Amino acid sequence: MNLADIAIFTEPQQGASYDDLLAVARRAEDLGFGAFFRSDHYLKMGSVSGLPGPSDALVSLAALARDTSRIRLGTLVCSATFRHAGVLAITAAQVDQMSGGRLELGLGAGWYQQEHDAYAIPFAPLGRRFDVLEDHLAVITGLWSTPIGETFSYEGKTLSVKDSPGLPKPVQQPGPPIIIGGRGPKRTPRLAAQYASEFNVPFGSVQAFEEASAGVRKACETIGRDPASLRYTAALVVAAGRNEAEFVRRATAIGREPDELRANGAAGTVAETAATIRRFRDAGVQRMYLQVLDLSDLEHLNLIAREVVPNC
Repeated sequence: MNLADIAIFTEPQQGASYDDLLAVARRAEDLGFGAFFRSDHYLKMGSVSGLPGPSDALVSLAALARDTSRIRLGTLVCSATFRHAGVLAITAAQVDQMSGGRLELGLGAGWYQQEHDAYAIPFAPLGRRFDVLEDHLAVITGLWSTPIGETFSYEGKTLSVKDSPGLPKPVQQPGPPIIIGGRGPKRTPRLAAQYASEFNVPFGSVQAFEEASAGVRKACETIGRDPASLRYTAALVVAAGRNEAEFVRRATAIGREPDELRANGAAGTVAETAATIRRFRDAGVQRMYLQVLDLSDLEHLNLIAREVVPNC
């Protein structure tokens, strides 16, 4: 696995300004990482302050589209509950244009009820949220792929579209890669097989990745899609150190116990961190998302790029 196969993944709702994100994105680009991703949340989690407050994922990616030049940009993942499908299709197409075709769009059903309650966003039961997600996927991909001069119509469970011109068009055709993730046994594999370019398994074991990916491959075969036409990826929290003291310092800085982080993340010494990434690579992971939680520690990115990844 090389740097082009590694995405730096951030959680700005935990406390980050745009300048913080820009510094990480530019350092990741300069070092040669393949992608910079951010979450899509409007409320912090845990005991952190969350200051200066949440930022909108698509707004910040639009700015990064102009403030970077090569690195791919994406969300892991946007919540379908946050935005109307048509508006999201327009916004994402525009960000793709602004970036010269570097956007990747992760999309999910949403799960964090407290952030919905905190910002007056309706939060339906899980089954209904998956209905919304499925309609969003159908509408967004339908609008993007409709030829110029033709119109798109759609009738779904939660929304409908009538005679849309499907504009604007993204640079990437038929559209930016769609990422669907999770370990759900039924609807998640089916939606990934039908709509996704990439399937992601976040914060799980190698076994969890293998089991979830097998479900997606089976769903692809059911609809006659080549399972190899998807990219299979995973995400882990990262905390690496040149020695034990440096690792412990980084684990403490993000509020994690070193032993727990070693067990559940890509963490420990350089050799240990690289070994974890190799295990996922050997299980079929084609891109690894490394979740960097301390955005002030740019030296951590240097270490990952120069010492961890070359040993993967």
